[in-house]
Amino acid sequence: MTVRSNRAAIRLADYYMGRDREYRAELTPELRANARDIVKRVNRLLKRAGMARKVSSGWRPAALNATVPGAARGSKHISCLAIDLEDRDGALDAWCMANLPVLEELGLWLEHPKATRGWCHLQTRPPGSGNRVFEP
Repeated sequence: MTVRSNRAAIRLADYYMGRDREYRAELTPELRANARDIVKRVNRLLKRAGMARKVSSGWRPAALNATVPGAARGSKHISCLAIDLEDRDGALDAWCMANLPVLEELGLWLEHPKATRGWCHLQTRPPGSGNRVFEP
């Protein structure tokens, strides 16, 4: 038997954070597909970076998003197009800033690290500015 070890991998359950049970009726097939996509892309990024990170915020149903201080009304978290990863030391943000071609290859956009101290925000859709690294 082969045991696959990927210490950097996050699971779909990590992304949902239990909300797939509590808000089951809101988790449409489209949202599930978006969630699978972002988890796949982020796992590829983490593997390339050689880092392991925990999800600090994944899918946020609209009602929950409304209670998050500072969360945008149209947050990409609502549509399973964004993820926040713990990044207390800033190493992942720094790696992403130094490796923007990798983000482009993977189809990921990064919220500027100065706005996300302690976490790294990635999303699979470009912001309004279209910039790979954007300001909220």
